[in-house]
Amino acid sequence: SCEGKVVDPTRSCQWDISSPFRPAERSGEDVDIILARLKRVKAFERFHPSLLQQICLCGYYECLERGVTLYRQGDIGTSWYAVLSGSLDVKVSETANHQDAVTICTLGIGTAFGESILDNTPRHATIVTCEFSELLRIDQREFKSLWEKYRQCMAGLLAPSYGVMESGGPSPDSEYKPTVPSVMSIYDVPSEKIMRAGKVLRDAILSRAPHIIRDRKYHLKTYRQCCVGTELVDWQMQQSSCVHSRIQAVGMWQVLLEEGVLNHVDQELTFQDKYLFYRFLDDEQEDAPLPTEEEARERDEELQETLLLLSQIGPDAHMRMILRKQPGQRTTDDLEIIYEELLHIKALSHLSTTVSANSVTFIIHSRPVYMFNQGEEGTSWYIILKGSVNVVIYGKGVVCTLHEGDDFGKLALVNDAPRAASIVLREDNCHFLRVDKEDFNRILKDVEANTVRLKEHYQDVLVLEKSPSSNSQTSTHGSTTTTTSSHYKYTVMSGTPEKILEHFLEMMRLDSHFNESDPALDDFVLMHCVFIPNSQLCPVLMASQGSEQERLDYTLNNKRRVIRLVLQWASVHGDHLQEEDASLAFLEVSGCIPILLRQFSMGDEKLQKRQAIKSNDEILFKVYCSDHTYTTIRVPMAASVREVISAVADKLGSAEDLLLVNLSSAGGEKVVLKPNDISVFSTLSINGRLFVCPRDQLDSLTPLPEQEGPSTGSMGSFELMSSKDLAYQMTLYDWELFHCVHEHELIYYTFGRKNFKKTTANMDLFLRRFNEIQLWVITEICLCAQLSKRVQLLKKFIKIAAHCKEYKNLNSFFAIIMGMSTAAVSRLSQTWEKLPSKFKKFYSEFESLMDPSRNHRAYRLTVAKLDPPIIPFMPLLIKDMTFTHDGNKTFIDSLVNFEKMRMIANTVRIVRYCRSLPFKPSQTSKNHLDVRSYVRQLTVIDNQRTLSQFSHRLEPRRT
Repeated sequence: SCEGKVVDPTRSCQWDISSPFRPAERSGEDVDIILARLKRVKAFERFHPSLLQQICLCGYYECLERGVTLYRQGDIGTSWYAVLSGSLDVKVSETANHQDAVTICTLGIGTAFGESILDNTPRHATIVTCEFSELLRIDQREFKSLWEKYRQCMAGLLAPSYGVMESGGPSPDSEYKPTVPSVMSIYDVPSEKIMRAGKVLRDAILSRAPHIIRDRKYHLKTYRQCCVGTELVDWQMQQSSCVHSRIQAVGMWQVLLEEGVLNHVDQELTFQDKYLFYRFLDDEQEDAPLPTEEEARERDEELQETLLLLSQIGPDAHMRMILRKQPGQRTTDDLEIIYEELLHIKALSHLSTTVSANSVTFIIHSRPVYMFNQGEEGTSWYIILKGSVNVVIYGKGVVCTLHEGDDFGKLALVNDAPRAASIVLREDNCHFLRVDKEDFNRILKDVEANTVRLKEHYQDVLVLEKSPSSNSQTSTHGSTTTTTSSHYKYTVMSGTPEKILEHFLEMMRLDSHFNESDPALDDFVLMHCVFIPNSQLCPVLMASQGSEQERLDYTLNNKRRVIRLVLQWASVHGDHLQEEDASLAFLEVSGCIPILLRQFSMGDEKLQKRQAIKSNDEILFKVYCSDHTYTTIRVPMAASVREVISAVADKLGSAEDLLLVNLSSAGGEKVVLKPNDISVFSTLSINGRLFVCPRDQLDSLTPLPEQEGPSTGSMGSFELMSSKDLAYQMTLYDWELFHCVHEHELIYYTFGRKNFKKTTANMDLFLRRFNEIQLWVITEICLCAQLSKRVQLLKKFIKIAAHCKEYKNLNSFFAIIMGMSTAAVSRLSQTWEKLPSKFKKFYSEFESLMDPSRNHRAYRLTVAKLDPPIIPFMPLLIKDMTFTHDGNKTFIDSLVNFEKMRMIANTVRIVRYCRSLPFKPSQTSKNHLDVRSYVRQLTVIDNQRTLSQFSHRLEPRRT
């Protein structure tokens, strides 16, 4: 081990060799030289200038050859390190023998390690250089002194590593408390941007509302140059349209507090919208200078951009602030916010509001850190909010990697056994939710204690979860039914289809108005096709109406309940009920037909010009042969591949064994369709075509010339069209497509349409439209040879995207932005360099809405503020449903997992909400027919390789 040894400074070519090596011998000029060097190192880019200068005064430089052991596991540390160049392996041994050590991760440039020196705990790992490496080293005494002196400055700025300081020593299970220097911020935003944001806000306040920052007296004590929390929130809401609520404003100030740019006078780490005192970092010094006129003017110009930045990262800061509270201190609003976040975490999505939201704690760690070691007692269950970890088993090394949304540590708690593996961070700035063992056990006990099981012949037939009816969180989310008791409600968790239906009918309130929708019943009506199709449901409903022998009043009430369910059934299924013989027969026999005819006629005014495609609609379709000739067939939309091949064989008079092939424009992508696949016509790619051939001709199939797409762009056609007109006509067309998508198509799409023998053609066409617009953007830019024209195209597409967002057409908005962010377009650096800064700013703002972190939280927050009509980002809704479907079994112990049905139904209801008000055309222009025709007949290249080739011809790769 070479820890603490002085290394010859002349080995370095990176530092000024004339600069004295020992700190005491350094001049001011030496410090300036070192400071300039350190400012270029990632590990120090987030440090406040005064702190960085102190590091220059006390830091040592070390350069080490490959294979040098810096220190060993179990050593008592003497120094803290940051990697300036090179890399180092982190090795851990289960035994005292260092030869058994397994490499668990590698530290690269910009990482920092060694924080355990704060409390003299043994080193957790052995550190060995992988190559020639340069390090900055700070001895324990100086590092402790820096920490004590700059604690407030470091507190929000730096994330903790495995040396978290608590009274009982380091523990990664400790609740988050900002401590020692590490590499990354808790944000994915450079620290200088947030430091700058603080300066902009401070100077704007001094310029626009100087009375906010002043000396204040409270309880005979004077607080110098302070602001009041409520005044800061009031001022911020007056300054920007991007701040919609006081809660949002609190989150934005919390960002500055966590980063140490704003400080609470009593060192509290949470910002509150109360009469509490806060001070900007620049006002910590006495006689802090006021901004000059030029600085004030610059800050004023930056204010809106600064507020936008803080509004984007503020929600995460607010969430962390809530999660740092002790569970008992969380308000109802806090629990609601946590619950909304937890809904999108697969490890917690099935838990009730009170259980999950009240039991989680927020923690942050950075490398190198063990969350826990193999063989240790299990004390907590963890869920990854951000980042990733390695699962390490002694003797085997890394066996797998876990990412955002995954959980770990549950097995040891369930089995009351030692940890079966070690968990090690793979990256810096990882965020976790933690559920401690006591809470975990309580969750299990609460779930079981509040579970009511109905048995028949010693077998469970219905499982209900009991919860207090006064719990607003539980009643707000998820579908529940209320029993005769006013104190509790019972939510169906699982059961046989018949018992679930029987329960809903029994719990139905006949005194309520039909328009008062019962969410639980709605879940059943939406999802029953998964576990009890109409052919089975109708006989059960007939039996539920009662017989002549039963008492008249009982039979009458049963009949009323069934009719009520049928009305809701009809409102969801619409005229799809008329497609099945079983449902039509039931409606006629039960006497519900007159009521339903009246129900259908009431909805006639909602019909759009475009008619939805139904499963039994017949279509004409071209199917091509290997010689590029084609035959036209007429088959139902939901026809199977076997039926399509049979129709083609009849037309061709062929007796050969034929294959039906989906051939893409790339030619090499040939997908042989399975005989039982259905509704294949609507699933083709933009330029895909259906071919039929004998098996021995499969390899000889080639794309049609028309599949290649256009060879010249259409900018000449649409550059004279108004961006607003283009966005409007796109929105009109997208709304027609979206309105035709039946709610059940989302379910068929998620569970597999072949399982229902139903088409999802309307859904397919809507999703295809997203791809078409995305490819249109890429095609037009890649076919534009003139640099100045390409810049104009970028501006045009950014304008169209802005108007789509204005029309709440988020599907096309995202398609355009994602088209611009693809490699073929984003690599055109010469084009982007010439884009005016205003448009770069708009694009950056739009791109931030696509941030996938926290399960697309930025997008979800945006949508939550919109009123219908909305055209949502459909691929994300499909992803949500697929996520729920794949992560939860449909049947548990032969019972329908109705909790899964409820979660999927909640996503379907988002679509219903988006369409709850019609999109009313209100805009016309002189050339609206030309614009309408253009946006409905886009021609694109869908071959990614071809697009990439065009891109490289426009701007060859720089050497």
